[in-house]
Amino acid sequence: MKELRDPFGRRIDYLRISITDRCNLRCAYCMPAAGVHWQPRPALLTADEIVRAARAAAGLGVNSIRLTGGEPLVRGDIVDIVRALAGIAGIRDISLSTNGMLLEKLAPALAAAGLRRVNVSLDTLNPHTFRRLTRFGDFERVRCGIAAAERAGLAPIKLNTVVIRGVNDFELIDLARLTLEHPWHIRFIELMPIGNTGDWGDGFADSADRYISVQEMRERLAPLGLQRTGAPAGNGPARTFRIPEAAGTVGFISPLGEHFCATCNRLRLTADGRLRPCLIQTGEVPVRDMLRAGHDIETLIETAVARKPAGHELWHNETSSTHNRLMCQIGG
Repeated sequence: MKELRDPFGRRIDYLRISITDRCNLRCAYCMPAAGVHWQPRPALLTADEIVRAARAAAGLGVNSIRLTGGEPLVRGDIVDIVRALAGIAGIRDISLSTNGMLLEKLAPALAAAGLRRVNVSLDTLNPHTFRRLTRFGDFERVRCGIAAAERAGLAPIKLNTVVIRGVNDFELIDLARLTLEHPWHIRFIELMPIGNTGDWGDGFADSADRYISVQEMRERLAPLGLQRTGAPAGNGPARTFRIPEAAGTVGFISPLGEHFCATCNRLRLTADGRLRPCLIQTGEVPVRDMLRAGHDIETLIETAVARKPAGHELWHNETSSTHNRLMCQIGG
């Protein structure tokens, strides 16, 4: 069986594919309220090109795929894409990250097509705060989407919370307590300074005051008596804990406070067909033109893996340079 190994011996077996840069929300930490200049539709990878890229990666040893955006569920052919990816030999796990707004309608079809798991962004339990942070979001629709995913068997369900001082940091205990009765996996994520260091509008703190480290998060959650535990399937870089007797887990993803680069096992494919060896470090390998010319891209995948850095050098008081790409344009 083939394996992809980067220059530091890390096995690369996970491909995150952004299938669109478009989104139906304007979350303050992800993009400006006015949105961004979307890529022209002809610039985005077609469903066939996405599947061919995934098949090439699978032939080199990639076995897990996560679909991201933008918001992947706004793409009309999302179910067809999942079904085609599920038919690729060697792909054992297909998951998807979503804001949940369209999940109630699509969860049954996605599960039937071969999707295994979903990660849903849930930054607050307060509908007013949810609306303010997402700018267009409807908390009830997301709640119904989570319930629909659970009924469809898209498990384990993971809820991703970007922790922001003055916005949702006082909800950490309430969010963590969701795991007492639900077999969900709450993951608290440090705010990353990628394209979001400007003014978010009235009521939001200045950029320098928004960040909370995972160390502080764990201190705030100390009353819950978190105990270190094994990670659920596909947990990636999260360090995982459990409230005693809880059905689910609490995880912490710390790209800044506790770098997890040493265990990085992934490549990212942007919606416009560029392989990114690292989320934060600059440098991309274009593959779209080769796909459109009918050529193989295995060599380009190997090139991207060979360019993976040992780690990034970004800390919470710095701004990342990502070729002017926002997080929604990279794929997260």
